[in-house]
Amino acid sequence: MAITHAAKKALRQNDRRKKNNLKYKNNLKSVDKEIKKLIIAGKTDEAKKLYPKLYKAADKAAKAGVIKRNRAARIKSRRTKLSNIKK
Repeated sequence: MAITHAAKKALRQNDRRKKNNLKYKNNLKSVDKEIKKLIIAGKTDEAKKLYPKLYKAADKAAKAGVIKRNRAARIKSRRTKLSNIKK
């Protein structure tokens, strides 16, 4: 357990940051999973309507530092590629 005042404050900051990071990460994962499901089900048109939502979530997560820029780009690219293959 933290003893000094600074250590206690650092724990509070870590908890706050963790919650914020999880918001970004969970939002990105949920949109990504939803698109994957639609593509596998053969509903590529519906999946394409969710792309702006995925791009926004990926870019926000990258901007916040939760994921790196290249990972965000890779996620967007792979989903787009997957839907183009499944036509």
